[in-house]
Amino acid sequence: QVQMVEAGGVLVQAGGSLRLACSASGDTICISAMGWYRQAPGKERELVARITSGGSTKYADSVKGRFTISRDNAKNTLYLQMNSLKPEDTAVYYCNADCPSLWVGVKSSDYWGQGTQVTVSS
Repeated sequence: QVQMVEAGGVLVQAGGSLRLACSASGDTICISAMGWYRQAPGKERELVARITSGGSTKYADSVKGRFTISRDNAKNTLYLQMNSLKPEDTAVYYCNADCPSLWVGVKSSDYWGQGTQVTVSS
């Protein structure tokens, strides 16, 4: 199994920057894609950004141009650089790691961090 530990969530001012980090341990060799999700009060969890093992990225429209996802495979660490933060970015952020199944038709394993609160004040 994979364990995910997040760090970096703090209170920041609107327009400021913050970097989140998520460190994976355990059977990390299985990890393919990794991503960041967030959930605001009263709203459903949404994808913020995703990165494959090959470096392809995907971003939510609301964060394009402001957030950058990256990974350090040697350190088994995922990062989210957040710039030009807005109050609407306030949410609990979760990191995710995907371990694909070796069998056709079988779902991949999904591992999650504990979540970290990011609060952006105006």
